[in-house]
Amino acid sequence: MGDTAPPAMSSQRPYLLRALYEWIADNGMTPHVLVDARMPGVRVPAHAVKDGRIVLNIAERAVAKLELGNDALRFSARFAGVSQAVLVPLEAIIAIYARETGQGMALPEEPRPSASQVDQGEVVEQVDDAPGAVDSPESPDTPPEPPKRGGHLRIVK
Repeated sequence: MGDTAPPAMSSQRPYLLRALYEWIADNGMTPHVLVDARMPGVRVPAHAVKDGRIVLNIAERAVAKLELGNDALRFSARFAGVSQAVLVPLEAIIAIYARETGQGMALPEEPRPSASQVDQGEVVEQVDDAPGAVDSPESPDTPPEPPKRGGHLRIVK
């Protein structure tokens, strides 16, 4: 048999996104995703982007034709009264959480050959309970690896 490397596995991001979406919805909460709108391929209303990020309500009652695919999040929704198609490559999704509680997860970075995956994929909870806090993206001077930064999300063991 020899020293053959195990086969490469597909990304865990679409599976985590679908599982957390179902968990949030099953608990009667409103699923929101935090998106890096500067990533290639992101199609969202430019007027709704703040500091390069956008928070999207992906609850069944808020969108039409929701598709949580293996490569992208797709749906139609109304923004300022106008129906628009939204496309978000999964790499651009920073986190998914429940609007009401802030509970959810910062999605892990895609594995890189030399990267350690020890601190990735941990459950997070929103700490700031101020009104509108869940809809306010972090400031633009935050580090490029959101799941590892300090901020309004904290690790829950």
